[in-house]
Amino acid sequence: MVNFGSLIRAFDAVMALTDAARKLRGGGPERPADTSLASGTFSNALGGQLEARLTNVVVAALKEAFDRDHARLELERVQLDDARRRAEEAMRLELRRQAVDREVGRLRMLAGTALVGWIASVLVLGTRAVDAPLMARVTLGSGWLLLLGALGAAFSAQGRISGYVPDHAAPLDAAPGAAAALWLLVAGLALTAISLLVR
Repeated sequence: MVNFGSLIRAFDAVMALTDAARKLRGGGPERPADTSLASGTFSNALGGQLEARLTNVVVAALKEAFDRDHARLELERVQLDDARRRAEEAMRLELRRQAVDREVGRLRMLAGTALVGWIASVLVLGTRAVDAPLMARVTLGSGWLLLLGALGAAFSAQGRISGYVPDHAAPLDAAPGAAAALWLLVAGLALTAISLLVR
């Protein structure tokens, strides 16, 4: 029969000798506490790496979200600027269209006045042609021609203004014939009135 008690004592003695040899060489006995410490260090290192990776993933996701938001905000700003520019351009074109309409209306009024003045001068010439002096007939005829010139200048200016392209870069000025039509109308009406005073 093998005595288990003696075997255990022999094993303990061998273990004590190996521990003593390790102490003499500088190494300490390997204890379970050291194993748990090494295991804790390993799990701490593994946890630190995992935490660093998760932090990097979160930072990358946040950076991507911020970049996406920044790009969206920049796109919205560009769209708002474009819409504002389009609205300003539409307003400018509308104002220019209204200016063209006003100028055409003014030229039509000038043409209508010149036509009425011309008809009146023709009626005056017809009624006074027999007994009017030569100077009165010449003055009336000159007024008649000036009124016809005013009518033609007003129609010409109206044609130029009507053909005006509203989005053209040049500013809208009155057509050159518009000022001439006004002065010819005033002169024609004045000569027609003067012809009535000449005896």
